Amino acid sequence: MIQVEGKSIALVRMAIAAGQAILDIYREGADVIRKGDGSPVTAADHAAEAILLAELGRVFPGVPVVAEEDVAAGHMPLAAASYILVDPLDGTREFISRNGEFTVNIAVIENGVPGAGVVLAPALGEIYWTDGLTAWAGRVRGEEVEDLREIRTRQARPGQLTVLASRSHLCERTTAVIEALKVQDVVSVGSSLKLCWLAEGRADIYPRLSPTMQWDIAAGHAVLRAAGGTVLDLGDGQAGELAYRLTGTPVTASALRNPDFVALGDPGLAADVLRALE
Repeated sequence: MIQVEGKSIALVRMAIAAGQAILDIYREGADVIRKGDGSPVTAADHAAEAILLAELGRVFPGVPVVAEEDVAAGHMPLAAASYILVDPLDGTREFISRNGEFTVNIAVIENGVPGAGVVLAPALGEIYWTDGLTAWAGRVRGEEVEDLREIRTRQARPGQLTVLASRSHLCERTTAVIEALKVQDVVSVGSSLKLCWLAEGRADIYPRLSPTMQWDIAAGHAVLRAAGGTVLDLGDGQAGELAYRLTGTPVTASALRNPDFVALGDPGLAADVLRALE
């Protein structure tokens, strides 16, 4: 078990440090290269990940850390029940397009469940985090967090639902589900901010029926879960809450891929959403 009591603020601090490194490069502009899977990566991804790996090694010595660029470089983790997931720059396409909707994500996983987690949108000055019990949101100015408040999801109102859609990964299946739900508003936003907006009560549903990796969503899932929401696994036929596993000998990148899922601010929407998926 990972001891996180009293360490959630350390997660916030290291996310802010990584965010500052990203912003330094963001202001100057960064060259883009393509990884083996065709996805983009920049110097900001690597700079932020270096900071996070160093700090996590200091605060959580001996705990396995699964980080996106480390995995892309072929450094696969060993199987473990408890581990930490890192996406140093979620929404690299948003970073490149300079719309500000990119995040730093850190999540602590305990036996499949996302507990403590931090999501920072450095260009927007927005931060969300949880110690696994309570979800919080605030504004980042320099190295400090201000305007701190507890957040909760909202109760769904039939006929007045807001759906969040990926700005860069909206597929035909997702569009069909949105149409079937007969929602009032569809809002596009990048990165793990979608999960945090559900947690904050700014929307109701986020369906994702195209590929994601564990590090893309675990931190946002942790915040959403603490705020009263859920993420349903649509890949196992049971529609239970999405779980995170680090299994296999050795662990492979495919084992870190998420099934299709739908995130809900109000878990009571599950039946309606599952009908729409049919």
